[in-house]
Amino acid sequence: MAKNENYENQERLQKAISRLGIASRRAAEQMIADGRIKVNGQVVRQLGSKVDLGKDKIYVDGVLCSGRPPLQYILLYKPAGWICSLSDEKGRRTVIDLLQGVGERVYPVGRLDYDTSGALLLTNDGNLAHSLLHPSKEVQKTYLVKLDKRPPREQLEKLRQGIRLADGLTAPAKVKVLPSRNGQCQLEITIHEGKNRQIRRMMEAIGQEVIHLKRLAFAGLDLSGLQPGQWRYLRDEEVAKLFTFVKE
Repeated sequence: MAKNENYENQERLQKAISRLGIASRRAAEQMIADGRIKVNGQVVRQLGSKVDLGKDKIYVDGVLCSGRPPLQYILLYKPAGWICSLSDEKGRRTVIDLLQGVGERVYPVGRLDYDTSGALLLTNDGNLAHSLLHPSKEVQKTYLVKLDKRPPREQLEKLRQGIRLADGLTAPAKVKVLPSRNGQCQLEITIHEGKNRQIRRMMEAIGQEVIHLKRLAFAGLDLSGLQPGQWRYLRDEEVAKLFTFVKE
């Protein structure tokens, strides 16, 4: 490995491999142990080795992998009234406009409706995004739904058993009735599908109108510490958990 005196930009090799989107950190450690990783032409087997992604060349099975744009993983508290898109032909505000200071171009993982607020993941890791959206992964999404009246028990059971929509039967949802607030019924609903406007359509199918809809969590990521319009980078352990959804 080339000697690099700029220690400030150095990080452990397994972490660098994870940030490049090649593998989870644990998988990267095994790849290092198996002798599959070269740095600047030399096989590296020591887990404590450090690299600088801006200078060192990292090869995996002989393929150069460094030099790619650093992968970014961002959680945004999307406010209502913003578009989940990179741009909008009508000139409406997009979630990208909220990400001041992010050096790399990132993309929303899935969408939230214009009128829906809540947890939105953005990344430039296409492999991870594809896996999180793949139906087979059954990534959970939890919503807070406010209605003008409480649905009867039989309507709640329909949600729990599955609702027939125009594009098919929904999978059973987890439904929890929360204490009413300001005269409005509040439901906490968890689903693992990604049908277009699914929660709103499920409510329409049982004769209920959604007054307010917020996604509380996506893939285990919640809104703790964030206010509408605020965002943060994911912590290393959060990224590692997301990688458990990556297709092998």
